[in-house]
Amino acid sequence: AAWTSRAWPLAGDRLKLMPGGSPLGLRLPIGELLSGPDDADRTATPHTALCLQRREGRLCVFMPPCEELEHYAALLGAVEATAAELGQPVLIEGYDPPASPLLRSFKVTPDPGVIEVNIHPAASWDELEQNTVTLYEAARQTRLGTEKFMLDGRHTGTGGGNHVTLGAPTAADSPFLRRPDLLRSLLTYWQHHPALSYLFSGLFIGFTSQAPRADERGSTLLGEFGRALREVDQVVEPRMVDRALRNFLADVTGNTHRAEFCIDKLAAADSGTGSQGLLEFRAFEMPPHARMSLAQMLLLRALVARFWREPYRYPLVRWGTALNDRYMLPHFVWRDFASVIEDLNAAGYAFDLDWYAAFLEFRFPVYGRVEYAGLEIELRMALEPWQVLEEATSTQRQARVVDSAVERLQVICRNLDPARHLITCNGRRLPLQSTGVAGEYVAGVRYRAWDSAYGMHTRVEVHAPLVFDVIERGLGHSIGGCVYHVAHPGGRAYDTFPVNAYEAEARRITRFWSWGHTPGDTPPAASLREASGQGRSAATQDTRREPPEERLNPAYPCTLDLRRRVPT
Repeated sequence: AAWTSRAWPLAGDRLKLMPGGSPLGLRLPIGELLSGPDDADRTATPHTALCLQRREGRLCVFMPPCEELEHYAALLGAVEATAAELGQPVLIEGYDPPASPLLRSFKVTPDPGVIEVNIHPAASWDELEQNTVTLYEAARQTRLGTEKFMLDGRHTGTGGGNHVTLGAPTAADSPFLRRPDLLRSLLTYWQHHPALSYLFSGLFIGFTSQAPRADERGSTLLGEFGRALREVDQVVEPRMVDRALRNFLADVTGNTHRAEFCIDKLAAADSGTGSQGLLEFRAFEMPPHARMSLAQMLLLRALVARFWREPYRYPLVRWGTALNDRYMLPHFVWRDFASVIEDLNAAGYAFDLDWYAAFLEFRFPVYGRVEYAGLEIELRMALEPWQVLEEATSTQRQARVVDSAVERLQVICRNLDPARHLITCNGRRLPLQSTGVAGEYVAGVRYRAWDSAYGMHTRVEVHAPLVFDVIERGLGHSIGGCVYHVAHPGGRAYDTFPVNAYEAEARRITRFWSWGHTPGDTPPAASLREASGQGRSAATQDTRREPPEERLNPAYPCTLDLRRRVPT
């Protein structure tokens, strides 16, 4: 209950630090204390110390480790009083205070490419709103941004996460340990609605990303995951929640921290910081505006409140390849999210889908629109999972490479009459799927956007630019179209990133042409079949000048993969 100190028994008359550039408190020669004159001195000598060091023009105070918060607070109060009396500013460093519900922490940490800010918890919506708005404004005044522009002008997030942590001041008060069925409800609902995983995420998605869905590790684990969720309702000890779920809430390497739902700090009994009752949502990227961030928080709060009142117990959905087909397209993501908003309204929580329209436009920007005789074609950015490549020790690379050379976009056609018109991309028919709205059809196009030094399928050529044609079936030729360029249409290479939103928009505009199509008549389908070896008899039976039929891929019915060979 009191501070104790005594002289350190050293071999010499000077304290010689261990070499290095770390603060004084981390380079103390603790090992030399063993050379004291007798055992009594060694036993009574403290092995921690308050260190003061003049460094870089500032007086640095290195705080020693303390076991009790009251001891740390008393020592810090003495430092503050002395600094005030002497008029000497000090820089506090060293060990953090002991963990306590009485403390509210706020940490700013440098991370590759971003500044990571761990803001203190909020106990109410008003407090959460004030914290979020203040943080965004403080970042702006410090000339830090929550958005960035890529070389081609695309508007994206910073690449850093906007991870949300839910819990309580103590583990015993955590809603996920008081009611484990709440955690089961959230996990099941997220698995039922892929939009919750993809609408708010960054560019890096998929089973090798930093926040993979639980069902992206493969369908073989889905049945076991469902069994584990049923076990959650039967647990009587908090640690059993961790035991039941931790093997499923992990990435492909088994890292439980890199999962869409991170339970590392929920109820892990084998970790000193793993039993805090906290659940972390990792699939949220930093949005460009504070109100967008608050909209994410509001959605989470409403879902927690809803499932606290009424648990969500349903079997898991076997999405199969639909996650990499339909739910890579913004149309299906937005339609799925609209059903989430409808569920909340039906449960008594007044939400408006328009509140989240900014996420649709930010996450899936429009590349361009064109109209021919009432037929409208719209191109939007779509999602494409990136693959983390294997290690290559011979290249001496310090990090594993992500293959981002393959991209995907969405094509939506409105007022389309399939009996009259066809839509093609680089001469290939689009697998247009009806959206349920009369005359509206949607499809995805997967293509190789650029060559990469390290990547998959290096022999596949670049498909850009993408030329879209409106084929008049009766006339047998294109009556119009548009062109999308992945890079500058003139072949230029940008040396610097856009300095502001205006320059970024100018770069985006130049990459879409609302004109341009394949000139001349479309080769007869029979001629193409003859060239592919189907025989001359087939050529005499079909002289319609239409693009050849595509072999439908039943696993990806909504996607035209230009990397696959030309059709049958």
